[in-house]
Amino acid sequence: MAVIFNEKRFSKKWFRDYSLITIGSFAVAMGYVFFITPYKIVPGGVYGIAIVLHYLTGLPVGLLALCFNIPLTIIGVKILGPRFGVKTVVTFFLTAIFVDLQTYFVGNDPLKLSHDILLSCVFGGLVIGIGVGLILKAKATSGGSDVISMILSKFTKLPLGHSIMIVDSTIVLTSLVAFGDWRLPLYSWITIFVVSKVVDTVLQGISYDKTLFIISDKHEEIRKKILNDIHRGGTIIKGEGMYNGSEKHIIYTVVNRRELAMLEEYISQIDPNAFLTVINANEILGQGFKSLNDKLE
Repeated sequence: MAVIFNEKRFSKKWFRDYSLITIGSFAVAMGYVFFITPYKIVPGGVYGIAIVLHYLTGLPVGLLALCFNIPLTIIGVKILGPRFGVKTVVTFFLTAIFVDLQTYFVGNDPLKLSHDILLSCVFGGLVIGIGVGLILKAKATSGGSDVISMILSKFTKLPLGHSIMIVDSTIVLTSLVAFGDWRLPLYSWITIFVVSKVVDTVLQGISYDKTLFIISDKHEEIRKKILNDIHRGGTIIKGEGMYNGSEKHIIYTVVNRRELAMLEEYISQIDPNAFLTVINANEILGQGFKSLNDKLE
């Protein structure tokens, strides 16, 4: 959950953050109204509970979610301390309002996708993931079941990740009890998976960069190739071979896909026995790439 920050009101950052919260909340609401709620998909969290109760009681989803978020936030502050900033409160209020307003204007099943619920799961997860990612970029959260997970983690000593999984899985399984359809939890877990992947993409971006570890007797030639032809930097780490204890030089560098192909071709020519480890780099910050300050701004 969001930690309280002393942030200057009406500054450029303030407007940026609250714009992201507003757009993100609207997107989350769209995901639920257009793709998730009409087909009884329960993707964990407070809105999962609200969807189940909506079909059992007929009450609006946004209002039900708000009725859970407010007391959960109060309980969270009492048990966990002041971790829940104004941004989080604004986020869950906006999301609830947008959910019920959109439902009022477009109806309960605007896209008529009941014949293809899998499509609805994927696109619902995509839209909600974009919204949640924007909210997290503003250093806020949507509140809700995160509080339950943190309280469970505090009293059971379970890792927070495990607590979140337990709470969300329990909520998902309520759809089986409430609706008696074993397919609904499976669809719900698909949505949860898509949301998590999209959130990561929104926060980290799509990166085509590769991290390389190169062990070669021709390390000096490879170093010159990286510096002079590919125009990248790197680090040489001194190591020791595990089998015979011989001294090794490990080159650590980061390149894009085109540069990787050039480097692999060159290494294959001068040292076919070289050992390369290629790792997908989710995010690179530093000289020659995006700076840490740019990301935080």
